[in-house]
Amino acid sequence: MKDFSYAAFTPEAIGIMTIAMHDAISSLPHPVGSARIDSVAETILRSTMEGERDPAVLARLALLELLISPREDRSRGLPN
Repeated sequence: MKDFSYAAFTPEAIGIMTIAMHDAISSLPHPVGSARIDSVAETILRSTMEGERDPAVLARLALLELLISPREDRSRGLPN
């Protein structure tokens, strides 16, 4: 995951990100690996920093990025 230690969010933005994270993760098939959770979190953080505040849009962006990003498991020959 990229370093977001410099980022600052309002309590409202944190609440929105929490909802988006929950919605995105709960829509993935189980088991959900840590690489996917990290990817979802990173997309939500980055998109929130860019100004997005709709939790449905944040969740959708994170899930879409999972679809278009190469998966680490494929490069190692593991099923995803």
